Amino acid sequence: MTVETAGAQALPTNPHTRLDAYCAATTFDKPTLVLDVDLVEQQYHALKAGLGHADIHYAVKANPAEEIISRLVKLGSHFDAASKAEIALCLKHGANPDDVSFGNTVKRSSDIAWAHEQGITLFSADAEQELEKIAVSAPNAKVYIRLIVEVSQADWPLSRKFGCDSATAIRLLSYAKSLGLDPIGFSFHVGSQTRKAAMWGPSLDALAEIWHTAKKAGHNLTLLNIGGGFPAFYGETIEAPTEYAAAVMEQIISRFGKVPRIMAEPGRGLVAEAGLIVSEVLLVSRKSDRDMHRWVYLDIGRFSGLAETEGEAIRYQFETPRDGDPVGPCIMAGPSCDSADVLYEKRPMLLPISLRAGDRVIIRNTGAYTSTYSSVCFNGFPPLAVVVI
Repeated sequence: MTVETAGAQALPTNPHTRLDAYCAATTFDKPTLVLDVDLVEQQYHALKAGLGHADIHYAVKANPAEEIISRLVKLGSHFDAASKAEIALCLKHGANPDDVSFGNTVKRSSDIAWAHEQGITLFSADAEQELEKIAVSAPNAKVYIRLIVEVSQADWPLSRKFGCDSATAIRLLSYAKSLGLDPIGFSFHVGSQTRKAAMWGPSLDALAEIWHTAKKAGHNLTLLNIGGGFPAFYGETIEAPTEYAAAVMEQIISRFGKVPRIMAEPGRGLVAEAGLIVSEVLLVSRKSDRDMHRWVYLDIGRFSGLAETEGEAIRYQFETPRDGDPVGPCIMAGPSCDSADVLYEKRPMLLPISLRAGDRVIIRNTGAYTSTYSSVCFNGFPPLAVVVI
């Protein structure tokens, strides 16, 4: 695929990666996510080596590129699907229905029934009505109850939208059984981009207490879904994936004991570092002669793939053809006619003072939660283009 970028300068590249080699040889006329599926495979093996007997259930929402799903099926991965469409995608590429969980706690009854017809047997819930829907639409299904995580040290803590507290969770186990379902365990999520394995500790302490309370109450728990949280590199030091995963598993085993089945749901930690976005500077300006910060406008913004700059939680790494020149603080923004389309303002980015319109900008480690967050046609801009090499 060849795409044009008028006037864009070539970037100095790292010759050791296929991504850099491809981008150096290609021109682009729109922001484009470039993915290397071989890097996904490398990360899968690295995480699996640390997770041991835990099954990887790839969080499809992180990046549903068909080439990624197909490769992971061949590697023996399992999948965490949030919708009928994600389940269909996994099955299309040969995933075994037993290896796909319907992990969204808010599901349409007709989608539950459809999934059940396809052979999906494992569903999540965190409320009575959700269990009732599953009991009607997928009788005798296995279910796990999602626990709310009150303490998180993640860069992107999850809200109280999902999960329930200890008393509710234990009550739901009994209620599921009364409905003819098979309640086999709990799930949780410590928060996205939990940079250090040790940061799991406080959450696990509280969650393990619920696990043991439920077992003492007579519930036969055989499944623990530890969710995601596995980090990607965005400039701050993180542990290597195998060491990180092994350290998490060590904490799980020390707190929960021997669990027959453990699920892990990496999304970001599996695919983020397998992709980069090629973008272009559209404008560099100052609002007045007194303005201490330049404004740098890219051809990609919060509505076209960089939604995770919300609250400046995820701070991407930018490379330009002028790296090495003197730098200064910049407020970064997207191209749309919406005042909310600002990427970094509270903590401006340091970029070369010589940066100008037409310069190419590489945004590193953007393989997760970019293309899936891209709007369809806001301001007429197309969704983020994706190329898989």
